[in-house]
This record gives sequence, structure tokens and C-alpha cells, in this order.
Amino acid sequence: MSNETPRPTIRIPGTTSHTIPPRHAREGALRYLKAGRGAPLVLLHTVRTQAEHFRALIPLVADRYTVYALDLPGMGYSEIVPGASYEEPAMRAGVERLLAELDLRDVTLLGESMGATLALTTAADLPERIRRVIAVNTYDFRGGIARSSLLARAVISGVRAPLIGATVAGVEPKPVFRAILQGGLGDKAALHEDYVDELLHVGARPGYPTVASGVYRNLPSLIAARSRYREVKAPIHLVYGEQDWSRPSDRKANRALLPDAEFTQVPGVGHFISLERPDILADLLTREGAASAN
Repeated sequence: MSNETPRPTIRIPGTTSHTIPPRHAREGALRYLKAGRGAPLVLLHTVRTQAEHFRALIPLVADRYTVYALDLPGMGYSEIVPGASYEEPAMRAGVERLLAELDLRDVTLLGESMGATLALTTAADLPERIRRVIAVNTYDFRGGIARSSLLARAVISGVRAPLIGATVAGVEPKPVFRAILQGGLGDKAALHEDYVDELLHVGARPGYPTVASGVYRNLPSLIAARSRYREVKAPIHLVYGEQDWSRPSDRKANRALLPDAEFTQVPGVGHFISLERPDILADLLTREGAASAN
């Protein structure tokens, strides 16, 4: 990749890193991690993170699934393409490239935050490839991370601002960055220091501040994507942290939109369930995988 920084600072045992090459100049290469054996499980990460977001979950499910953890377009170590769109349809196209290039079928899609919304819209587009969707803390409501704290609200407002957004996004003092992420956790200790360092390492990539600003500015496209949820044919399981940034009214709205979906609320947990309680997601995947095999 033309603008790749040095290798990730975090290693996940049993995983290998792979690249899907671009098909044309407007499309960037996509990086993903692969591990395990069994039915395909595709993991889609949150805003401003990457495949390593699932570092604790992957080892828990690799004995049952072949896991593919994608770096969404422009994020993590996927290629940054100047002028690329970070609206929901463009991000979804990256997920669909992974499924098509690897010819994945009978897929379980598990996404968290932005990844949850993309999991649902991808399932709406590709019903023939998707077995089920586990949508964790869907990021489809106004405010998002800005609801976390006054600090987050101030910083994200700057990142989303026209003209100066990329400049603001490029200034990430570690204590501020850590505090914003901890605002998405019930248990602050679940945010490990080496993971913060890895995200800052990626944030230093040339062009990455423009990506971050673009992603946050395009939150309205994730909200608009809710209109696609009812098109999903596969079984859906909505999972929310009790302390997620979504309000009870947001969760109620999605339950009303998807009346046949299963619903789980995890007590005492915030937005980043994959960091706080990967065991709960692993148990859910194991239980639902066993049920679907019968």
C-alpha cells in the first residue's frame, strides 16, 4: 500500500494479515485479519478503530469460525485514497468487496457501532451471502460519541467542522484521546494502553486525519441507513450495552423497526462491548452458531 506506516504494534496470536487489491484507481486496497476454522464470521469495527478492536474476541471464537476482521476503507491499515467518500454507501462497498473477493457465503456478520450499521445494510444488499447479523450498539442516532462527555463533544465538533476538521483530527494528545475512548466504557480499565498506542500509531498515517474527519462528518449517512434495516432477510440480534451512548428511545426505535430481531442488553457495559465483555459476544456467537447448525 502506498501510504502504509510500519506494521501494527499489536499481534493477535493465530491471525494472519491479508490485502485485497484495488480494482481501479478510485478504490483503495483493503487489509483484513484472518484466523480460525469453520463457518465464516466477518467482524466490522467501530468509528476511529480497526481490526485489532477485536483482539480479545477473535481467540475466543477461532475454534468455531473462520474469522475475517476487516479494516474499513481508509481506516486501520487499509489504503487511504485522496478524495474518497466516507459516506455509508462507500464504507458498505468495502465490506461487500471483502465478501465478493473471497466469495464468502453463509456468513455471520458481527459489527459494532458503525460496523453494526454496515453489517445490517450489507445484509440488505447481499441476502444470498448472509446467514445472520449481530448488530452491537448500532451507531445510527444523532450525536454519537459526542454524547459521551463535554470533552468528546468539543473535540468531535472540531473534527467535523468544515475546513479545519482534518487539522483538528490530526491533533490527538494521548490523555485526551484516552479519555474520549474511556467515555465509551463502563469499566475504564478495559481500555488497554497498548491499544491506545496502536490507534495513535495508525492516526499518524499520512492522510488519516482527513479520513477521521470524513467519517465523523458523514454520521448523517449512518442515520439515513436505518431505512435499509427492514430489507434484511437474515435473522438479526440487536445487542446494546446498558451504558451505550444510544438512549432508551433510540433502542426502542430500532426494536420497533425490527420487531422480529432478538434483543440483548448487557448490564454495566458501554459502547465498546468487544473491549469490555468479549466473552458475552463469544458466548452469543457460540450459542447461535450451534442453534443454526441444528
